[in-house]
Amino acid sequence: MPVINRYGLRPATGEDDRIAPLSTVPDLDEKGWLNGVTNFNLHPHLPHYAVTSDDPRAIHVLARQPIDTSRPHPFTDDGNTEFNMFLWMPPGGDRAADVLPADSTIFSTLFGADDSLRNFWRNLVT
Repeated sequence: MPVINRYGLRPATGEDDRIAPLSTVPDLDEKGWLNGVTNFNLHPHLPHYAVTSDDPRAIHVLARQPIDTSRPHPFTDDGNTEFNMFLWMPPGGDRAADVLPADSTIFSTLFGADDSLRNFWRNLVT
């Protein structure tokens, strides 16, 4: 898989202390996994999935999460304001299945559930 798990980043929150909305790329979300999904769950630190392939067909970043920039971090020091949150590796070669690298805490009900999370799970199973 052309991805490396880097950093532990805290998602940004809004004035209501809810997680900031995801930045999504609807044109790449061919399966509609993020239809009606505006956010995942807030977790104190989440990985940035750095794509290591130059082949744009190998893996697609479907969602990025705004970062809480109030805490110093090398990733934000380099000017980054979002991190790769949800990726899709389409079937290719001998692999006939989709691969969705994502940290399990982003869609775990252990950190609360809302309509956005329910939509995500519904989208995955339909």
